[in-house]
Order: sequence, then C-alpha cells, then structure tokens
Amino acid sequence: MTKKQDVMFKKMALIGIGLIGSSIARAARQKGLVTEISCSARTHDTRRTALELGVVDEAFEQAIDAVKDADLVILCTPVGTYEKLAEEIAPVLKKGALVSDVGSVKQMVVEAMEPHIPEGVDFVPGHPISGTEKSGPAAGFAELFENRWCILTPSRKSTEEAVEKLSDFWKGLGSDIEVMDPRHHDLVLAITSHIPHLVAYNIVGTADDLEEVTQSEVIKYSAGGFRDFTRLAASDPTMWRDVFLHNKEAVLEMLGRFSEDLTALQRAIRWGDGDALFQMFSRTRAIRRQIIDAGQETAEADFGRSTHIED
Repeated sequence: MTKKQDVMFKKMALIGIGLIGSSIARAARQKGLVTEISCSARTHDTRRTALELGVVDEAFEQAIDAVKDADLVILCTPVGTYEKLAEEIAPVLKKGALVSDVGSVKQMVVEAMEPHIPEGVDFVPGHPISGTEKSGPAAGFAELFENRWCILTPSRKSTEEAVEKLSDFWKGLGSDIEVMDPRHHDLVLAITSHIPHLVAYNIVGTADDLEEVTQSEVIKYSAGGFRDFTRLAASDPTMWRDVFLHNKEAVLEMLGRFSEDLTALQRAIRWGDGDALFQMFSRTRAIRRQIIDAGQETAEADFGRSTHIED
C-alpha cells in the first residue's frame, strides 16, 4: 500500500504538461507531495485538457506566469527549449526555489541553464528513466515512476539540501534514485536509450521504404521484433531530435562502437561463423536475464505489478 505523504512543496510549476509533466502532477497530487500545481503550455487545447482533467490548478501560455511563487519548478519540454526558458523565468524565480528538469541529456542542460539560475535558487537537473511512446496531458498516469530509476546530476548551483529534497520528492513519486556526473549520465544513456531509439527509427524507416515494394506485407506480417521497434520509433519526434543534437558526442562515440560490432556480425554471417554468432547471442541472452532479475523487464506501469493507492 502506498500512503499519502507530507506536503513537500506548497506550489509546483511544470513547464510543459505532456506525458512526463502530467504524470508528475498526477503522482504528486495523489501522494500529497504538493498543495498547488501550475503549468505552462503553448497551445490552448493542451492547457484546456490539463485543466479539465484536473491535472493542474492553473495553466498559462507563458512559463514566466506559471513559475511565480513556485517552490519547485520542473522543465518538462524538449531540451532544445531549456536555455531560452531558463533565461525567461530567471527574473521571477522565488528565492529558495528549486529548479529541475526531466531531460534525457544532462551535460547540455547544465551548460544551458546554470548561467541563468539566480543566486538563492537551487538547480538540480534530473532524468526520470520512464515513459511511453504516447504524448500529451491525457497520456499521463500517476504510476509511471513506480520502481523506475530517476538520475540526478547536481550542478555547481546544487546545495546538498536541495539534492536531498529533490531525491525525497522523486522517491515520493515511487522512483529509485541515483546521483551521477552529467557527462557520465550522457554516456550511459547513449547506449541504453539513445542508440536503441536511433536504431529503431532507422529500421522502421527502412521498412517503410520496403513497404511500398512489398505491398503492405511489412505491416501485415510484423512479428514481435519489428513491432517492438515501432513502439520506440513512435516516440515524440521533437524530443528525440533535440536529444540527438544535444548529446552528439556521446551518441557518436557509442554509434561508432555499435557500427564496429555490427560489421563483425556481418562478417560472421558472410563466412558462416556459427560459433561467433552463438557466442554473441548467448552473451546478449544473459543480459536479458539480468534485466529480468533486476525487475526492469517491461515497459508497463510499475512493470505490470499492481499498485494500490490509499486515500
């Protein structure tokens, strides 16, 4: 049973109210971690939906209006927007406020936002390792972060108290916490998330080209492998465009390694080297077993486990 907890922040402002932002709002409200929630969103329909669903108490077009008097501010927009947003909200950030984000790139976030964070305001970048291919405020759900990892990458404007408080907040949402250097985070996520998405986009794009030749057979006979790739390739295109543009160094390094290993597999197939293929497939199968043993085996909310919230 998950019980409501003590209020941690009187007002939370979410810049962006898509899948992640609305899930934070739902979970924080459900767990009693915040009293008031405001958001900003560019489109009227998004703001209207967030209000109608009761995800937020107030919705504004401009971020500067949403963050006034906020104790916790979380950027939930594509990372390419962060620098401009940080510059915009800086003049009205409340002294003692805590600013964070949910971007899947972290070194760029530190470099883009840190210069704009005023004295007396804490800045603790974060990255919840959770999500689905769906988007928009209606796609969010409170259980999204249950038993998922959230990585915090403190900046020079992070006090120990702020890191601890943000850690407690994400734990309150159900997450496990890891504190990591921003550059190391970007390298790790390049291979565990960014490259898999890039490969998925490429494979599905190739299949789309072939689909014209095979008269829809690619779609008609999609087995589990291709179907799983399409889930990744259905992710938000703006978000992932920004990820690759702003984690270029780590992605290219991992992509180079991936290309070398792919060439080795190509050579093994060409020369009929069954032993090399068997050894590779055995190694990768073992990785899957480790993921299952770690309880990270499915994308379902709380990994398919039942979650009960007690009022």
